[in-house]
Amino acid sequence: MNNNLTRRGLLGLGVGASGAVLLGACGDDGPNPVVNGGGSNAQPAATTYSGPNVTLTFWNGFTGGDGPVMKSLVDKFNAANPNIKVTMNVYEWADYYQKVPAAVSTGNGPDLGIMHVEQVATNAARGVVLPLDDVAASLQLKEEDFSPPVWRAGVYNSKRYAIPLDVHPQGMFYNKKVLRTAGLDPEKPPTTNEEYLAALDALKAKGIQGHWASPFPFTGVHQFESLTWQFGGQLFDEVAGKPLFAEEPGVKALTWLVDLVKKGYSPKNVAQDADAIALQNGKAAFNWNGIWNINTLNGVKGLEWGVSALPQIGTQKAAWAGSHNFVQFKQKANDQNKLTAGKVFINYISQQSLEWAKGGQVPARKEVREGADFKALKEQSAIGSQIDDLHFPPSVPGIADAMATMDVAVNEAILLRKEPAKALADAAGKAGQILEQNKKKYGG
Repeated sequence: MNNNLTRRGLLGLGVGASGAVLLGACGDDGPNPVVNGGGSNAQPAATTYSGPNVTLTFWNGFTGGDGPVMKSLVDKFNAANPNIKVTMNVYEWADYYQKVPAAVSTGNGPDLGIMHVEQVATNAARGVVLPLDDVAASLQLKEEDFSPPVWRAGVYNSKRYAIPLDVHPQGMFYNKKVLRTAGLDPEKPPTTNEEYLAALDALKAKGIQGHWASPFPFTGVHQFESLTWQFGGQLFDEVAGKPLFAEEPGVKALTWLVDLVKKGYSPKNVAQDADAIALQNGKAAFNWNGIWNINTLNGVKGLEWGVSALPQIGTQKAAWAGSHNFVQFKQKANDQNKLTAGKVFINYISQQSLEWAKGGQVPARKEVREGADFKALKEQSAIGSQIDDLHFPPSVPGIADAMATMDVAVNEAILLRKEPAKALADAAGKAGQILEQNKKKYGG
């Protein structure tokens, strides 16, 4: 999936503060479009469609191996629903998040789309996407059908704007051959901090730097987030009024990563993606990476590898994750047939999420995750076992811009340019300013 770009990849490509400018130019009625009319297009949901023929445009950023999987699901839907034709347009995620609000503002937006969960609140506040409470109600979808953190992440201002399709968590990938070299059991990867550090010591004794600490969002910042939650911390308070990532749990998390370098478990100055490549080349034993790495490693000839949930380094289990969500976009004029047909499509694809899982994802729907067919997908199931331990950012507009300050802190600390506490404190100061600006920009 081209590294499954989430907010930090997008920010690195110019989306974030600039993306907020685009969103602000959507011509909506201000920060609460549901009250002011931005959500007036929403219509009752349906599980079947019997109206006249309609064509729906469906945009997403599935440019990698998951793209053909989604295209096949769209083709199956079209075959089963001859009065609905869905056409799929695929863009790089960075381009997608710029094109969508611009297209909606001119009345030429797509009918349906996919959004990463951290983008939903911003687009809801600007009237780009429509409320979907009626979909959840009509289809009798509820929290227990998914997972509490996944389900709650699509709510903004007490209204649901997204229906989760999947989650893509971080897991611990390991090179079995390298573990054997250090006398470690490749079928019993470490699950605690003590076991993990003992494994790194055994690897170091054999001249192997077992865990390469990345100073980049993929994967260092995601590891920092996972560890902060594991140490009992939060990145922000519940309403994203105050950054919390510079408090003691965050300092412990970043110090743990920096110590990998200081203690010789990791090289210094690890380049972008070098940690993932080191695992493939037998230079490292462990790589904490996203679930999309499954497809990558499956393509490496002769590689003996496994994947598990992240080890519990702190006081509780936790892991970073992203989530793809279905959304419907605001249209220039109401077309109830299109809106109804779109909701039928969302429901259909959601129920086909086992096929989607084969493309390298964890289905959002609990009944699919707990089924025998998904459990037979060994790697996806292993990462999916963390479903109730996953965390997402607060569902508030502009949160991606505030979170981007952590990228700098993690980079400076792992490159040994600043001590962890200082790097995080500086970043939190900037994040606080951004949060204040967001209140004025989006209201609240």
